[in-house]
Amino acid sequence: MTSPANSPNFSRSSGDNAELNDPSQLVEAMEILGRRIAAVREGIDRVIFGQPQVVEETLITLLSGGHLLLIGVPGLGKTRLVETLGAIFGLEERRVQFTPDLMPADILGSEVLEESETGRRSFRFIKGPVFCQLLMADEINRASPRTQSALLQAMQERRISVAGHYHPLPEPFHVLATQNPLEQEGTYPLPEAQLDRFFMQVDVNYPDLESERRILVATTGFSEEHPKQVMDAAALIEAQRLVRRVPVGESVAEAILELVRSGRPETSPIEEIREQVSWGPGPRASQALMLAVRARAVIDGRLSPSIDDVVALAHPVLRHRMALNFAARAEGATIGQVIDRIVEGIA
Repeated sequence: MTSPANSPNFSRSSGDNAELNDPSQLVEAMEILGRRIAAVREGIDRVIFGQPQVVEETLITLLSGGHLLLIGVPGLGKTRLVETLGAIFGLEERRVQFTPDLMPADILGSEVLEESETGRRSFRFIKGPVFCQLLMADEINRASPRTQSALLQAMQERRISVAGHYHPLPEPFHVLATQNPLEQEGTYPLPEAQLDRFFMQVDVNYPDLESERRILVATTGFSEEHPKQVMDAAALIEAQRLVRRVPVGESVAEAILELVRSGRPETSPIEEIREQVSWGPGPRASQALMLAVRARAVIDGRLSPSIDDVVALAHPVLRHRMALNFAARAEGATIGQVIDRIVEGIA
């Protein structure tokens, strides 16, 4: 039986999408991808309960080729989500628990000196856990800045450097990092420039009553639901390429620019933003929004994004790319309120 990721229709429509100059072929490829993503969501929903927005924003990040920062208290299924994504997309996934004594070599790998039977000595590189396709960096803010920087450099460059030699990382390569918002003692908060490397920041909240009831029943019985593979790594890469070909209307592009530039105190027409925001989102936020709205349209089965997509994705794309000044924090203002104020201008 042919696997879904390698089905003839999918391969014909998206495997060569760089050459899809015929609009009808592009539409067909997007429709097939939309059905494939619907199957992915169905598989995730069988395992992850009560987090539809988290699942959607995570899929948007993967389809856009980015990395994700998950903020939430322990026990909300963040690790389970990463395991499920690895199984459904057929990705090699690994998990690293970040601690204050974790060293860069513990993540990247290191060179060891070996001696052959003839007595000849040479160095051999032993790969670290970063050499995977889906890496969960658990409690990333517990590691030292040096270790954080090593991982974030790998995220940005998709390669690492050890002893002057570069080693490319597997494709695709995605990092899903977590932070506990409650415990701040013994942590090293990520600097603003490093936070910007994450495509989105997703807040994971408690499930509602009915979802928690489903979790209680499904996870404490004799057997649990196990996710089945729907796509593979090659299919995900082709999907990421196809997302970049989704057409974006001029009005949506202008809404993205207006939203991002309104969040900067230097260029914002909104008085509250100029008074409360210390620094605003840079051009990387505009790029992230442009990719994210395309991916959201594909997930929803639409052929192009709308301004509603910009509004829906403003918070996860912007919340880690802005900071309030001391006076605003003292008055009780929050980044969420600031983003809501910016969104009012384009909604």
